[in-house]
Amino acid sequence: MERPLTGNFRADREAVSLAEYERAGGYQGLRKALQMAPADVTETVKNSNLRGRGGAGFPTGMKWSFVPMGKDAPHPKYLVANADEMEPGTFKDRALMECDPHQLIEGMIVSAYAIAADIGYIFLRGEYVRSHERLARAIAEAQAGNYLGNNILGSGYSFTIHLHASAGRYICGEETALLNALEGKRAHPRTKPPFPQVSGLWGKPTIVQNVETLCNVHHIVNHGPAWFRKLSRTEDGGTKLYGVSGKVKRPGLWELPMGTPMREILEEHAGGMRDGLRFRGALPGGASTDFLVEQHLDTPMDFGHVQKAGSRLGTGTMVVLDDQTCPVGMVWNLEHFFAQESCGWCTPCWSGLAWTEKILFAMEQGKGSLHDLETLTFQTKFLAPGNTFCAFAPGAVEPLQSALKYFASDFRRHIDEHRCPWR
Repeated sequence: MERPLTGNFRADREAVSLAEYERAGGYQGLRKALQMAPADVTETVKNSNLRGRGGAGFPTGMKWSFVPMGKDAPHPKYLVANADEMEPGTFKDRALMECDPHQLIEGMIVSAYAIAADIGYIFLRGEYVRSHERLARAIAEAQAGNYLGNNILGSGYSFTIHLHASAGRYICGEETALLNALEGKRAHPRTKPPFPQVSGLWGKPTIVQNVETLCNVHHIVNHGPAWFRKLSRTEDGGTKLYGVSGKVKRPGLWELPMGTPMREILEEHAGGMRDGLRFRGALPGGASTDFLVEQHLDTPMDFGHVQKAGSRLGTGTMVVLDDQTCPVGMVWNLEHFFAQESCGWCTPCWSGLAWTEKILFAMEQGKGSLHDLETLTFQTKFLAPGNTFCAFAPGAVEPLQSALKYFASDFRRHIDEHRCPWR
């Protein structure tokens, strides 16, 4: 099986150097792109069925097509790599940046060329110190090799990349909050429209793209959209970095065809549950997705099938719940995190999540009531899409709303027994 994203990873997990990257065919996608018209690069990515790997799954080529082009287009234009990766249970972008940083850089240059961007930023999670060191070294190597800077490879196209260490906050996963933070402002989401593709960083056209998404781009240009589509088991093109955390035998990260079933990921790659434990459910795409349970194990892990099953693919990194872990305690832990991470911009989010977290904590302490179940159900509707300024709160209550559905008896036991049964 072809693994374009992880094929260069070294066994010792050291970063691939520029010389190693070039020997493996690195920067050939860039060379090919520079011989194409920018519009043709965008069309190639459109035809590949590449969808954003940051969580929303928006078609990448279509997103680029909204950027103004031509001699009258505003400049400078910006391309921003969202490398903040604050989603609990998610560690895929970190692996890409630490092990093969030139792959991200090449993907950014090709993407920037497609939209005629002048300047790039990597908005990096501040705690990713090793990623920062390796990316900084790779950027310097790329500049020395004339892959970055003025007149790249004699093409007449110029592009620079700046590495920005973030101060943190989960909300920076929302692209307009990220842009505000990059401008030195508080990380609050912006009103849309205008969308960043038209008015983004400092009011100029901007594309914000996830690290894994960008790492696919030069492979698509180099090998063609048909090749990329064939890597997948479903209509969504390419491979996917799937991760598993929780009480499985081999937690980790694997590059597999898009659409690989959840059961195969859990049993064949993660080794199944630890001895003596039973699978109860999983958050399929990180903490801000709905639980899927045993009846969903044969669901192909792609955007469409996971949505039909009642959840979201998100980042594709599963957090597994076993039968010896309290689902109420697990959800309380997640809602505690989300309540802390709310940017405070809209009342339903900062107030509602704090209220939700307080109720769940009381349940864990044996102080819950039947009325609390009604309140929690109300909160999942009160914080639903359309009732808050951005998608933060709706995502935050997804694990809660599905836990109330699939683990209702566990909530009732907390109330009836006035204690957490797992303590």
